[in-house]
Amino acid sequence: MKRFLVLAASAVLASTALTACQPQKAAPKAGASATPKFNTDLPMTEFMGHFVDPAAFMYWKGSGTMIDAQGEHDLSPTTDEGWDVLVSGATMLMEAGNALQMDGRRRAPEADWNKYAQLLTERALIARKAAEAHDKKAVFDEGGKLYEVCVACHEQYVIQPDIKANGPAKGDPLPTLPKDAERKIEKKAGG
Repeated sequence: MKRFLVLAASAVLASTALTACQPQKAAPKAGASATPKFNTDLPMTEFMGHFVDPAAFMYWKGSGTMIDAQGEHDLSPTTDEGWDVLVSGATMLMEAGNALQMDGRRRAPEADWNKYAQLLTERALIARKAAEAHDKKAVFDEGGKLYEVCVACHEQYVIQPDIKANGPAKGDPLPTLPKDAERKIEKKAGG
């Protein structure tokens, strides 16, 4: 009997200790709503311009190469702090994909909008892992995949609605080439 009481007391003590170690939910404050409230009043152009675009450029600036008059330059980070900038950019893009799915931010057709937002989060997670691994090639490749999501979403939700509302762009969107460049192109083309 004594042995049974010791075992029972030990079981109660262990159960109490395990329960006490579990994270507890905070009690709601008096007058606080149990339903989360989000302010999504920021226009989409500002959300993109002040959050999504800077996050994307944080990531993209640290990949690939640049060629200028001095030659070819690797844009990959050379310090842990530099790699952390890429990780931060990808992390922000992950959360941007989540925020884009919130009530007040979604656009019609919502299924397509949510698909693009979820792809942004999914690809940003992979991009983040590439940056954490300091993998130059994967950072470049995943940055391209992030760009593809952006282009596809903008085509459907920005470019096509603008064309529908305003018609196709007027004039030639490309600048006029210098005469010597035109001659070089014609010469290479055999003309």
